[in-house]
Amino acid sequence: MARKRIAIVQSSYIPWKGYFDLIRAVDEFVLLDDVQFTKRDWRSRNRIKTQHGPQWLTIPVMVKGRYTQRIRDAVVDDARWADEHWQRIKGAYARAPFFRDIGPVIERLYATATDAHLSHINHHLLSGICRLLSIETPIRWSSDYALESEPTARLVGICRQAGATEYLSGPAARAYVDPSAFAAAGITLTYADYDGYPEYPQFHPPFDHAVTAIDLVMHTGPQAPRYLKDVAPRVTE
Repeated sequence: MARKRIAIVQSSYIPWKGYFDLIRAVDEFVLLDDVQFTKRDWRSRNRIKTQHGPQWLTIPVMVKGRYTQRIRDAVVDDARWADEHWQRIKGAYARAPFFRDIGPVIERLYATATDAHLSHINHHLLSGICRLLSIETPIRWSSDYALESEPTARLVGICRQAGATEYLSGPAARAYVDPSAFAAAGITLTYADYDGYPEYPQFHPPFDHAVTAIDLVMHTGPQAPRYLKDVAPRVTE
């Protein structure tokens, strides 16, 4: 059986570079869009670096029911968000070394982020930033698969249907993932390790790794992939 590694993660809005390293490290990346949407979380917001320190960009989302709304059902509350976010990104990075080259690409991504659904907006922006980072991993939806209700069983079920032999997880999942379920299914469980990223020339010290990957591409341009990890950042179980 041919080796196939996948990752299954909730979508994030313009996430940090580690998220893209996870995409780059697998053969298929699945957005977990059928789980509960949580406000004030990475689904709908992220940070840019400014002269006044890190600042949040948040997509306004309508909330229907405190515990019942799934990520894929979350819709935007104000269509003006995209232009407002682009103007703030432009203000923060207009003097960045690669703004002249990267700026028009990011501007176009925001101009075409017109879908009402948060999941589709995130997919659109993720795909665009992946192209800037030379990442070609296909991105799918968990709702493309038949899903189990129990969290670990859901992950294992997606892996089986996708023909995966290895599941690469974010490190935070150690708190709730049951390794025995993956072992019973014959699927190798590994965890990403986000330690040891190199710093790059970044405005407004001290250096901050935990900002959107847009910061990376604005400062380093075509050299951005060099500041990701060279190999899948993982610890084998």
